[in-house]
Amino acid sequence: MKHYGPEEMPIWGWLLVVLILMTQSSILFIKARKIGKAPWLWGIVGLIQFPVPSIIFFILWKTVWQRRKR
Repeated sequence: MKHYGPEEMPIWGWLLVVLILMTQSSILFIKARKIGKAPWLWGIVGLIQFPVPSIIFFILWKTVWQRRKR
């Protein structure tokens, strides 16, 4: 299996990375705006890495933020 460095990565690979990060960022922004939890912060954090911000958001959403509502 060949491993690509940033300079060897094909253009379709870069487009796929951008598509994944933009999709994650948009979804995090929309969900955070619905529940009122710093949507711009979650949108920016969603652009940095995949899938850790989504996992952290989901955990917080289902545990900590749900308890505070009750």
